[in-house]
Amino acid sequence: MMLNKQNQNAGDNAQQLQADKMIVHIGIDEKRAREIYQEMNVQLRSDYSQEALTIANSRVAEFENKLLPKMEAVDGALEAFADPSFQLLLVEAQKTAASTERPADYDLLAELLIHRFQKGENRIIRAGINRAVEIVDDISDDALLGLTVFHSVSYFFPISGNMHQGLDVLDNLFGKLLYNKLPLGSDWLDHLDILDAVRINSFGGLKKLEQFYPERLIGYIEIGIEKDSENHNKAVEILTTNNLPQNILTENILNNDFLRIDLPNKNQIDSLILEQIKIIDGSVKLIPIKLTEEQKRGIHSIYDLYKQDENIKKENIKIFMEELDKRKNLKILREWWDNIVTSIQLTSVGRVLAHSNAQRCDKSLPPLN
Repeated sequence: MMLNKQNQNAGDNAQQLQADKMIVHIGIDEKRAREIYQEMNVQLRSDYSQEALTIANSRVAEFENKLLPKMEAVDGALEAFADPSFQLLLVEAQKTAASTERPADYDLLAELLIHRFQKGENRIIRAGINRAVEIVDDISDDALLGLTVFHSVSYFFPISGNMHQGLDVLDNLFGKLLYNKLPLGSDWLDHLDILDAVRINSFGGLKKLEQFYPERLIGYIEIGIEKDSENHNKAVEILTTNNLPQNILTENILNNDFLRIDLPNKNQIDSLILEQIKIIDGSVKLIPIKLTEEQKRGIHSIYDLYKQDENIKKENIKIFMEELDKRKNLKILREWWDNIVTSIQLTSVGRVLAHSNAQRCDKSLPPLN
């Protein structure tokens, strides 16, 4: 970039080097990020006796070795080390790391700081993260586990339209999250309430899993369109008119006399992608194509052709729950969830803490929206 010597501009957090009129912008690299980390750590050293300082330094160093590789792996995240508000949060995270003896807390703190970089422009989320960093060393193991699993039931859902695949995905997820025995009774909830992670309403109750999952994964439960019926012919006509493949309709696993759209929930129609076969340089390639608005409306209209029969739907739910109970982790989850006797609402603090812990257990999980 060519600039006048007397009028130089640089982006936020950038350093400038000048050779004649050429300006080179250098952001925060891993070496500089570690230097900033140590500069922030200096502020802590006056708070401890010599005996405690040895332990604190060891823990803060372990946290550094968890944090920096994670930050470096996220595009642009190291730039956060030049942000004053991030530096203040980093000091708080170092204080928490110094005072906790749980190795898993260093990973959790690192996930929270990454989340701060990703969603820090939202002040509500930022406040939740700041408070979550403060309480990492206060929250008990079983309360953190319960909080994480509760959030995950409400937040993570499969995208596969196949019921068996969807349940397998959920079972695999909770296999990673159930790293210890789930908490029983109400002490863990009282503990989370004291820490501002949840709000408890003793006058209400949770929906049982038998009601919750069929509502959220209603695409698995709905009856669909009876084969070779008039509505089946109408559905085929809609697909043909909108240039949509007929394999969007698949046999209902719960009742093979019916066909259904291969989605766990109609809200996922907007995210559907078609694949078109094209020959490129002599090779066959699948090209992803988004649905047009007209195609989306066409698929929505097929749902209007579904048969409505409460008795058949109840039978589908019964079979769905039997399939759920065949999976070890989901069965454990159901027994635990159905024994929570109060209504729980996660705060912004609880959500970011639970989500960060879930991501600590399963690196493939998406960030919190």
